Order: sequence, then structure tokens, then C-alpha cells
Amino acid sequence: MVRVLIVDDSAVVRQVLQRELDSDPEITVVGVAPDPYVARDLILKLHPDVITLDIEMPRMDGITFLHKLMDHHPMPVVVVSSLTPAGSTLADEALQTGAIDVLCKPGVAYAAGELGLVLRDTVKAAATVDVRRLLAQRQRVRRPRPAALALTTNQVLALGASTGGTEALVQVLQGLPANGPATVIVQHMPEHFTRTFAARLDRESAMSVKEAEDGDALRPGTALLAPGNRHMALRRSGATYHVQVKDGPLVSRHRPSVDVLFRSVSRYAGANAIGVILTGMGRDGAQGMKLMHDAGAHTIAQDEASCVVYGMPKEAVEAGGVNRVLPLAEISQAILAACEQHRQGVGG
Repeated sequence: MVRVLIVDDSAVVRQVLQRELDSDPEITVVGVAPDPYVARDLILKLHPDVITLDIEMPRMDGITFLHKLMDHHPMPVVVVSSLTPAGSTLADEALQTGAIDVLCKPGVAYAAGELGLVLRDTVKAAATVDVRRLLAQRQRVRRPRPAALALTTNQVLALGASTGGTEALVQVLQGLPANGPATVIVQHMPEHFTRTFAARLDRESAMSVKEAEDGDALRPGTALLAPGNRHMALRRSGATYHVQVKDGPLVSRHRPSVDVLFRSVSRYAGANAIGVILTGMGRDGAQGMKLMHDAGAHTIAQDEASCVVYGMPKEAVEAGGVNRVLPLAEISQAILAACEQHRQGVGG
């Protein structure tokens, strides 16, 4: 049973979240708090497994509270934030501070039934995370120096991630040079939040990164991040790749879905692709990676020890779609090695 404390200044939001969480027999809401001061007392009294945390609250904002919590009482936190550009910036800061995941507040971001599904899955995944180990890992991270990369032919790097994936993606992209392979990324994040995260990736890596728009061309040195709440698929016209950004139902319980991206990469890039599946809950991407593998792509999964949640990589391995299982710190170099091997094969 996952014990949850809800922290939000809106009584309506608290009521909605409690109703959705309590509908799952594996979850129980042990308390609700209108602000961090009440939350602090309830944490000591109730010992919850997971906290859902609003960011914009009176008396003390959620970011300040999160910093204090991670310093003195680290535990899994799922941020539930407003669907605004300002909220997305703060949510990105929360992920850097130690939050496990970010969700939108109840409202237009979710179709009927989707909020409860996503919320319950995320809370149960967060409950499995050892936050102290996660924070220690982040402190030990050494940013790899990107190696020079020879020009490649029609190569595509496809990255898929969910819970814990924001920091994993930062580390992977920081290990790639400015002329790295044309890259497409699906990270499970809500609408608007992906634009802020893409801007952060652009600042912190040598490659050019942006939130994808329908029809965007894909070239070496560029990375396109699927926008929240929309699917992204690879398309090809002659020797030129571009992306299609589209609406649609949840696929593998997500939108954007890693499976949607990987399936399209298997079809249009085939053996010219590299697929990487990173930390995340559930099985999104497992079927798509198997299709990539069977089409001749080089496929990599993050190992259990370095994952925040060993769900998606585990499912991909068990599906038989993974060539190599590697620690997060070794994935960038493995991507570059695969690029060089591809170049030599094309050149030969």
C-alpha cells in the first residue's frame, strides 16, 4: 500500500487528487495539507511514502519547501503544477532539486479518465525510488567531454525516457558533440513543460535542441523534443528526415509515447538508427525498440543500477529488443562508438 500526502492550497484540487488516488486499492491518501507548514507536521506524524506537491502556495512556495525537504528529509515527491509557462519553469527547477516527476493540475490537459490513470501510475512508480541514492548519484555525476564525431550518413538517434529521465537526458546530451547525430526525443512530460525543458537541454548541451513542431527537419547537430500531450513520429522524404507532431489517444498509457516514435524510426530509418531507452515506469517503448532492433538499429538500454525507475528498460530487455545494457555514464560514448561503426560500414 502506497501512503500519500497531498499538499495543495486549493481545496478543490485536494479533493480531486484524493478521489483519484483513493480509487486505486494499492494507494491510500493518509493526509492533505494546504501549505508546507502543515505538510511538515503531517510528514513527521504520518510518515507518507510519497508527497504530491503544488508549487505556488501561500506562506512558503513549493520550491523552497522541496529544497528543505531534500536537505533534511529526502522522500519521493511528485509535483502537480499549473499548466502555465511560469509553472513549467518552476517545475523544471523542481526536477533539478529532486522531484521524481511533474504532472499538470486537473483541468483541460487531460481527457476523461486520463488524469487518474497518469496520477496513479506516477505515484506508484515514485514510491519505488530511493531518493537518498538518487541525490547521491547526481552529486557524483561527472560531465563527460564530448568526443569529435565524424560526419555520418542519414543517421538518427532516438531517445525515450520517463520517470527520472530529465536528468538522464541532460547527461546523455552533454556527452554528445555539436555535430552529434540527428536526434529525436520523447520524455513523458505535460504540455508546456517540454518547451522549458527543451530550452534547458539547449543551454546545457553542445547540440541545438528545441521543442518539435510539425514538419521540423531533422539534421546532424539538432535534437527535437516531442511536445507534451502530443505524439511525435519520424518521417522521411528522399534523404531528408522530418517529424510529424500529431494528436491522438494515449499509446502505451502515454502521450507523447516512446512506442509511437520508435515504431516510426524502425520504419523510416531502419539500420541507420540508434535507439536508447532510459529510466522510466511502465513498458512504453519496449515494443517499438524491438521493432528498431529487428530492423537493424543499434539499441541500448540504461541499466538497473543507474535508473531511477527500472521499468521501461527492463521491459525492452525482456522483449528482446536491446543490443547493450549500460550504466547511464557510459551511454554517450556508446552512441558515439555506434556512430563511428556505422560510418565505417557505410564508407566500406
